[in-house]
Amino acid sequence: MIPLTIPLIDDDDVSAVESVLRSGNLVQGRQVAQFEDAVASVVGVPHAVAVSSGTAALHLAMLALGVGSGDAVAVPTYSWPATANVVEAVGARCVFIDIEESTWAMSPRALAAVTEPLTAVVPVHPFGAMADLAALAAAAPGVPVVEDAACALGSTRDGRSAGSVGVLGCFSFHPRKAITTGEGGMVTTASGELADALRAWRNHGIDATSTPPDFVLPGLNYRLTDMQGALGVTQMAKLERAIDGRRAGAARYDELLAGTEIQPPSQVPRSQPVFQSYVVVLPEGVDRGRLIAETAAAGVQTQIGTIAIPFTEYYRRTYAVDPGAYPVTARLADRALSLPLYPGIDLDDQRRVVDVVRGCL
Repeated sequence: MIPLTIPLIDDDDVSAVESVLRSGNLVQGRQVAQFEDAVASVVGVPHAVAVSSGTAALHLAMLALGVGSGDAVAVPTYSWPATANVVEAVGARCVFIDIEESTWAMSPRALAAVTEPLTAVVPVHPFGAMADLAALAAAAPGVPVVEDAACALGSTRDGRSAGSVGVLGCFSFHPRKAITTGEGGMVTTASGELADALRAWRNHGIDATSTPPDFVLPGLNYRLTDMQGALGVTQMAKLERAIDGRRAGAARYDELLAGTEIQPPSQVPRSQPVFQSYVVVLPEGVDRGRLIAETAAAGVQTQIGTIAIPFTEYYRRTYAVDPGAYPVTARLADRALSLPLYPGIDLDDQRRVVDVVRGCL
């Protein structure tokens, strides 16, 4: 089987985790702090706050900004449901924004058409390619932007790094990402005030600067373990290698798919995506579920791109969604297919992937 992904785990990763286990210091500590420093340096911001997952990162971003009951938050229609779920979790309401056909990202034109006041905008960098944050900020002037950069550590656009443009950037280290800590997440920011709030919210609301420590918020336990922190440190040391491998694999797919009935990802000028996933567009009328099953039977794992959130049962029922309100999402979501991509995938395997998918088509 050619798998969808293979995490880049080496002996140094295993040794780092073992060292922490043998130390007995397992909860958030020195290794987590080093991991935070490494991510902040790559993103180019002064603060990075490690948390237990990408979803926790988004949740704490909402809490740190004070988003709550009665607020409206713009989220894209096409993302993992966590992007919208955290808005619901703080008692706010999602304002769904359709995507751009070429990039899968939140459409600035659709955002500009929103007439109600917004408390925040949460654009996603789909599959590791940055959204047009400048255009989105212009479409909602003065509204804080929280980057859902779950897939995009190391991505750039117009010379800016993912996680450095919005007031907050939220990352995930799930095994399908460029680097992994198993589960885990990070929030980046240039604001010391927001960083302090994030650190309190992730650790039971404690103000560690007070003597004795006091509890100033009804906080949560979203801490990262030091085993994960140690893994994060060694993974960050190979981030460039992981991204280079993904970009090389994506370039080979582009060549293999040229002139076929399968549409490769669009290339955005002045953009360097990470290619967390290589997501293609299938021809109209294809039974994607059947295709995924048939490619698996032939030894190639494929998967959907991600989720059309407003069309899921909860959001369809809660928001009385009309699919016609999101025409691009309705037209493309069921045609998105993720192909195997990871550092080390070779040309022969990629030829096999393309041959199997086209044969099943």
